[in-house]
Amino acid sequence: MSNPLLKKFTTYNETAPFSQIKTKHFKPAFIEGIKNAKAEIDAITNNTNVPTFENTIEALEFSGQQLNRISSIFFNLNSAETTDDIQQIAQEISPLLTEFSNDITLNEVLFKRVKLVYQIKDDLNLTPEQDMLLTNKYKSFVRNGANLNEDQKTELRKIDTELSKLKLKFGENVLAETHDFELHLTNKTQLSGLPEGTIEAAELTAKQKEKDGWVFTLDYPSYVPFMTYADDRNLRKQMAIAFGAKAFRNNKNDNQQIVLDIANLRYKRANLLGYKSHAHFVLEERMAETPENVISFLDDLLVKAKPAAIEEFNKIETLAKKDGINHLEKWDSAYYSEKLKKELFDLEEEKLKPYFKLENVIEGVFQISKKLYDLQFEEITTIEKYHEEVKTYKVTDTSGNYVAILYADFFPRKGKRNGAWMTSFKNQWKKDNENSRPHISIVCNFTKPTKTKPSLLTFNEVTTLFHEFGHALHGMLANTTYPSLSGTSVFWDFVELPSQIFENWCYQKDALNLFAKHYETNELIPMELIDKIKKSSNFLEGMQTLRQLSFGILDMDWHSKNPSEIKNVKEFETASFKNTQLFSDVKENCMSTSFSHIFQGGYSSGYYSYKWAEVLDADAFSLFLEKGIFDKETALKFKANILEKGGTIKPMDLYTKFRGQKPTNEALLKRAGLLK
Repeated sequence: MSNPLLKKFTTYNETAPFSQIKTKHFKPAFIEGIKNAKAEIDAITNNTNVPTFENTIEALEFSGQQLNRISSIFFNLNSAETTDDIQQIAQEISPLLTEFSNDITLNEVLFKRVKLVYQIKDDLNLTPEQDMLLTNKYKSFVRNGANLNEDQKTELRKIDTELSKLKLKFGENVLAETHDFELHLTNKTQLSGLPEGTIEAAELTAKQKEKDGWVFTLDYPSYVPFMTYADDRNLRKQMAIAFGAKAFRNNKNDNQQIVLDIANLRYKRANLLGYKSHAHFVLEERMAETPENVISFLDDLLVKAKPAAIEEFNKIETLAKKDGINHLEKWDSAYYSEKLKKELFDLEEEKLKPYFKLENVIEGVFQISKKLYDLQFEEITTIEKYHEEVKTYKVTDTSGNYVAILYADFFPRKGKRNGAWMTSFKNQWKKDNENSRPHISIVCNFTKPTKTKPSLLTFNEVTTLFHEFGHALHGMLANTTYPSLSGTSVFWDFVELPSQIFENWCYQKDALNLFAKHYETNELIPMELIDKIKKSSNFLEGMQTLRQLSFGILDMDWHSKNPSEIKNVKEFETASFKNTQLFSDVKENCMSTSFSHIFQGGYSSGYYSYKWAEVLDADAFSLFLEKGIFDKETALKFKANILEKGGTIKPMDLYTKFRGQKPTNEALLKRAGLLK
């Protein structure tokens, strides 16, 4: 039986052969891929020549490409198109991949060769990129246990294997809990306040589930409008409690023990490697450098944001009191925030949506990318997709040179996790005189089209699309020699700069005029609505900032201290939220048990980076505002110094090359209206 995942690609620009891949192909492909990658490592360690940058560092960098390809296809499907069988395979192969990773970083002969090259690096006349690659390779060995004794290495392997299984199980439980709940309504009066499109989508969901009436779920396009518009407070409460109780219900999908186990194993691992905590280990390779710096950064913003947040909370509560609600609860927040926005700015989300038809917003993103970075996007049907809803594009520059392949997957469905993310099926690199281009994917969960309406985005969904597209630009425009330094392979607190800066164009008249057209009349978005969007851009910024800070603080509390004394996840979390809490606690709810960013994704000890990157993006965009939002010189400077360079140079050096100075908090606080 031929396995399409093991097919030799005649060119690395070939895309994934999705139609040929069956679930049964994955495990054999991983086993063979690991075997082949091990043979490539053996070739390096068995080389009797003196270790050089080329025969050791470069050879190591380009080893395991077949395995990387298999992994990217498999784990992307596990996020966007999973099944019980795929989840089972993930549980089986994750320990194998962890073991393989440990086999490399704990390989004494290989480390000895890397160390010998590292010790003479100053005499090698390396380029800055080669120097960065060598430093990263050496550090990755040291930071993953190369200097440990045999007993310690065995212990490290055990911890890493256990962590890989626990993180997968955490994500599976959250997905199962998301799909386990539905609010099934059959009485039309219970739909009071809900927009027509939301009702229609709920009716469609009910039909798909072979039920009468309307079904609302915990998927964002269903949950968010329900919480924002439903007049029935008890139903909002029911939805909010279900959303906040994910994996915290003492059932088979409960994550409480998993959270404790992950935190303790991370701490143990950090100690084993000589670090005070997991946060100390992680932040050594971040712009922030230490937990103390992160905590100081978060505390500084907390001082500025909290008074504004309390003031905003009081305004919402005052509004709710007019409806006889004397105590504002979490399930009242979005509902009365929307009413307050309407009162203050005469701006309703539903009035904006007709101007943000998904296809128009996509076209807008493409046009803005063309104006800034000379990119062109052509939808193609010649490459395979993993689901019929996925759109595929060939990306070229304005001279017709091939830049990238882009996959775009926009709607929620069973087997797809919540949220939005950018990922890749193939990195960019340069080898044998060829610039091998990347295959990038963006995955979102937007409102689906219905029988009577196309997919009309909320303004929040518009900014989400721009955000993920900013990440995609970072991946697509990558122009480095080595895959591990390419695209988004940068310090974690720098990776959000390209995504967050791109959101700024959503608020600019000249950008909105490119795509914000009424889906029925094609009329451009009226200037008065643009003015209202701009005026409301920092609406409830204090509360939003406080919320983000609370997540960053919770992350640091889990990871910057010894967690062995924590016996109760909920009690620990409540104490962590003490200084950032505005709403009364809901005993049935727990954030940590579904906090996928830090317990499944890569944001452990890094959630602060969203705010950190906001400082960078506000400071960087102020230059665009000064020169013009489509100023070519500024855009090309950003492209050359940020988007193309990946992790080849330290991020602060890249930033100052673009900006001419280091960033300060001032631009962010000014933009957020928090600077008095």
